[in-house]
Order: sequence, then structure tokens, then C-alpha cells
Amino acid sequence: MKNVIEEIAQAIGPDKFLSADQISERFDHVWNTEKPLLAKAVILATKTEDVSQVLKICNAADQPVVMHGGLTNLVGSTRCKAEDIILSLEKMNSILEVDEQSRTMTVEAGCILETIQQAAARRNLLFPLNFGAKGSAQIGGCVATNAGGLRVLRYGMTRNLILGMEAVLADGTILSSLKKIIKNNSGYDLKHLLIGSEGTLGIVTKLVLKLEEAPQSRNSAFVGFDDFNKLIAFLKFADNRLGGTLSAFELLWHETYKALTTEPSQMKPPLPYDFKYYVLFESLGGNVIKDNALFMEVLVSAMEKELILDAAPAHTQADQAWFWNIREDVGVINAVCIFDQHFDVSLPISKIDAYVDKILKEIVEIEGVDACYAFGHVADGNIHFIVDKMDDSDALRKAINAVVYPPLEGFNGSVSAEHGIGLDKKPYLSICRTQEEIATMRLIKNSLDPKGILNPGKIID
Repeated sequence: MKNVIEEIAQAIGPDKFLSADQISERFDHVWNTEKPLLAKAVILATKTEDVSQVLKICNAADQPVVMHGGLTNLVGSTRCKAEDIILSLEKMNSILEVDEQSRTMTVEAGCILETIQQAAARRNLLFPLNFGAKGSAQIGGCVATNAGGLRVLRYGMTRNLILGMEAVLADGTILSSLKKIIKNNSGYDLKHLLIGSEGTLGIVTKLVLKLEEAPQSRNSAFVGFDDFNKLIAFLKFADNRLGGTLSAFELLWHETYKALTTEPSQMKPPLPYDFKYYVLFESLGGNVIKDNALFMEVLVSAMEKELILDAAPAHTQADQAWFWNIREDVGVINAVCIFDQHFDVSLPISKIDAYVDKILKEIVEIEGVDACYAFGHVADGNIHFIVDKMDDSDALRKAINAVVYPPLEGFNGSVSAEHGIGLDKKPYLSICRTQEEIATMRLIKNSLDPKGILNPGKIID
């Protein structure tokens, strides 16, 4: 009887997989490149039919399959074992069509986010999903985690940017609905079941993306605050006065801002280190002269109203790049950490200040913690922490988790805003999901993947 690897090789061709002795230079995360990948094989699918054949064979053999995309996730969703087969869509990376009239782009799931952004820009269009890992993140992974990023305030999560989808279920069934329409109220919208499912319900192979008209103007500024209530008042004020063009509102706490603008960072601080909070905000509009005048008027008016203490507007494209590199290059913080632990939580905006102050105070009291850096997309209630710690032990990791996660239940928040659950957050899922919700998740999982071969152990057991 043929084994699984032999069956797959015969079904899709021997040139589309790497055996266990050929994968030593691969890894399961971009931050774990020193650890060789452990797996039975890596399948390099080149078309949807390959994915279907692989899953059909693996399902029949009860063979676990773990999806690998850009490997930038932060919750262990791509972690694997020696008995797993890895399915990668890195060779399914084509842009199949850009329809300028429908303002859509049809792509394969392995397409890199930045490639999509650039292809849209060449046609004076915008794909607004944007975050620091855009140069390596694959769009299929963005969909699998329902990625958020820097412009959720205006354009929404990944979920809001997907019109059509092709995906393969655990038994090899291909679901194809590559429609370019916004309105399609014809029964259950199955794509939304797969978006955010972290590869546990099906494998996304193709997507129809919703594009926007490219903005003609972009204005950004750093502003400083000492009062969180005034910070939120300024958010409301700017959103109201900018007439729908406010697209990002990023908050850095003092120590984070300082860490991102001192060595080893190459970035200089646009504002002095005098404030408790620093906000980088952006507006995207359609008239360069008028939009810039309005943006500056908002800053001046906010100063007169004493909503902000200081401001540094970007005057050139070089300034824009400087400002946004500060926010996006959080790898600078990782570089100064002995070991780092990342968090991605959400809660009502009105509760953010009290929660973060509590966490920052309590975490540094844990033996083995050196520092904690807070930042986030405050306009959508999403806060990140990077914890600098002395070792990578389970005991220290759990002690830190015990400070960050439990208070979220009282704030009616979530342990994951945009990174997903994976393996790392699974023990804390009940903080933000009821037992009835979790039971329903299991019911859906068991219905679509009764043998549990897809990304086993992730999100729920």
C-alpha cells in the first residue's frame, strides 16, 4: 500500500513537494529561522486542484495538514510537528486580474500584500489593508487571521475587503464563488465563515479583493498629550472636522515612542520626549491643496482649544515616510529585548487608559520582566504590548499572561483583536467567548472537518 507522500506525489507530481530531508532550511515562523522545520513533507501547490488532491488524500488517511503562508503570525498558528504535512501556497502568488471598472482585483492566496498594494497603485487604485509585515505577509494568511492593521478606522478589517473567495474544504471539496459584487444576500455567506478561521475550516486559494480610488492627498502629523480624555476628544474632533478622510489614528505610550526613536532605531523623534501619549494620525483625501489646508486648520484649532499640547505635521513625502517608519518598525523594540512576548487585545476605547496603566504597572513587578511597551490602533480599541523579559520559560510566559488577559473579561474586551487565537491564546479563549459560543465553534469545526486534519489543535480542541 502506498503511503501518503507517495500518493500525493503521484496525484500532483513529484516536483511539488519537499520531503523531510529537504526542509532543514525552512522554518515555521520568520522569528524562528534558527529552528529547522519538522514535518513529513512540504507541499508546494501550484493550483487549486493540487490543494484539492492533497486534502482528499490526507483526509482519507487521517493525515494532519498545517498551512504555511508568510509565517508572520504571532499566536502559533503555523507551529507544526514532525508528523504533520505542511501545505504552502507560496507558488500560487499571481495577480489574475485587475478590473478597474469594478474596482476589484482577483489574486491567488499566496500573493504578497505589498505586491497587491503596488499593483493597485499602478492603476491609481488603493488596496487599503496595511501593516508592518506587508512585504512578506501573504493575502491568504491575512484572510485566515482577518488581519487589521493601520487603516481599520476608515476601511475596516480584511473581512470588509473581500468580495469573492475560492477555498478547499478538508475532504477536497472546492467551494468557488469568485464574484465581484458587493451585494449578494443569497443565503449563508460562506466566505465569512472561513475569514478569521486560521486554516482550521478550509484552505483559501483565490480571492476577489475590493479596491478603492487612490487618494490624491495624504497628510500626517504626530501630536502630543498628557491627558487621555483630551486624546479621545481630539479623535472625535478630528474625525468630525476632517469630513470622513481620517484614515489612521495610532497611539504610542511614552516609553514606546522613546524606544522607537532612539538607538538602535535610525529614526529621530518628531516631537520631544515631554508627553505621556503620542498619536500619529493620517487623512487621505481627493484635493491636495484643500485637504492640506483643512488638516492644518484642524491642528491649529485643536491647539487653541487645548486638546493637544504640541504637533509636528509632515510637510514632505520624506516626512511621511519618516513618521510612518517610526510606527511600523516595532522590530526595533524586539531587537533590544532579551526575549520578547507580544500581545494584541481589544476593549472599549473609554477603558483603554485604565487598562493599560494597570498592565504597565503590574507587569514590571513580575520577576524576570525588564520592560513593557504599549502601542495600538486606539480608534478601533486595539492595543498591543511587547514585553521584554529575561527568559523564555513557560512559567514566566504564563505569569505575564495572567496579568494581561483576565482583566479583559471585566472590560468586555477580547484576548485577540487581529492576530487570532492559534495555540498560544487557546487557554484564554473563554475570557472573551461564552461556553455556548465555543461549543458552536466546535460544532462548525466538526461539521466541516470531522477528522480534524486542518491545522489541528489551533483555536479549539
